[in-house]
Amino acid sequence: MRHCCRCFSSRCASTTLPAGQAACCRRPGSRRPALGALGGADGNVVRVGVESVSAAAPRSESAADRRWLADVATSDAALRQVLHGLPGVDEVGVRERVAALATRSIKRDAKMRALDLAIRTVDLTTLEGADTPGKVRSMCAKALRPDPDDPDVPPVAAVCVYPDLVGEARSAVAGSPVAVASVATAFPSGRASLAVKLADVADALAARADEIDMVIDRGAFLAGHYGRVYEEIRAVREACGGAHLKVILETGELATLDNVARASWLAMLAGADFIKTSTGKVAPAATPPVALVMLAAVRDYQLATGRPVGVKVAGGIRTAKDAIRYLVLVNETAGPAWLTPALFRIGASSLLNDLLMQRSKQITGQYAGPDYFTVD
Repeated sequence: MRHCCRCFSSRCASTTLPAGQAACCRRPGSRRPALGALGGADGNVVRVGVESVSAAAPRSESAADRRWLADVATSDAALRQVLHGLPGVDEVGVRERVAALATRSIKRDAKMRALDLAIRTVDLTTLEGADTPGKVRSMCAKALRPDPDDPDVPPVAAVCVYPDLVGEARSAVAGSPVAVASVATAFPSGRASLAVKLADVADALAARADEIDMVIDRGAFLAGHYGRVYEEIRAVREACGGAHLKVILETGELATLDNVARASWLAMLAGADFIKTSTGKVAPAATPPVALVMLAAVRDYQLATGRPVGVKVAGGIRTAKDAIRYLVLVNETAGPAWLTPALFRIGASSLLNDLLMQRSKQITGQYAGPDYFTVD
């Protein structure tokens, strides 16, 4: 059976279709595995029950799925069976798909809408040891009014700072739609005890952070200690209460796209509201192939559970052209429902000015000089 050009699986997870028919994860009515029908540790597909799920009408998470999720979390062995039973990622297929989507051209009116959408998805970020309250206040002013001369430019989605500067950011954006995000859990390494990580989260929440960007312990993940990673994410998820949790995978340290897919599923199973590519402190950070795999994972997770999970790409995204390419990936992989700040974010510090320059060019026909806009 041919593998699906959209999911890039080296083997098809659905074996119940007529011979020769490709199982496409984007075709309405395609038969896709429910959560309990993922592959076993031996690489064979475990048929625990398959149902037809339409991309247009994802089903709600059932009681059986909730029981299955509880069973999955009982041990490293159970998590390993699920994560290593996921269809393998065809890296060549992923890169070919990314290259094909990069050739898409966007015309004038659509480009203006794309630029505004990209601005609305930005998490404007400063995560430097030299950060000061004044720098954070300046960044927040930029987040609220990216171009002081053009009130039609929308605000960004959020500002992202260290926990000790959350209070400064909170007061600067008070009464606005701009959220305050804080990194936590021993950012960027993730190497600390759970108690220290939870204290980090508590500090950010006490200062009224709306969103927590946590980092996973990549060493534990790569060593196969999936249960430890799962339990840490679950503990942080519970500590967050009503705050949104973004789980940073640090994909530059995961070595393979298969590991990116596994880490994505592990974070979602543990309760992540968003999965995020990187801290921005490790190269490579966000890349289109990694983003495509993560977008496919959130799409498949929603089809399986009914729960949408967002994706945040961060690190190395500096130009409007880059940002628009990611929007195309989102639209063509997860689907247009993800084209909203509620389900897609771009973490960046220097990107916003290029988006503003390109937007000005669309309106005036001329590029503004690099010094026209304030420093992010």
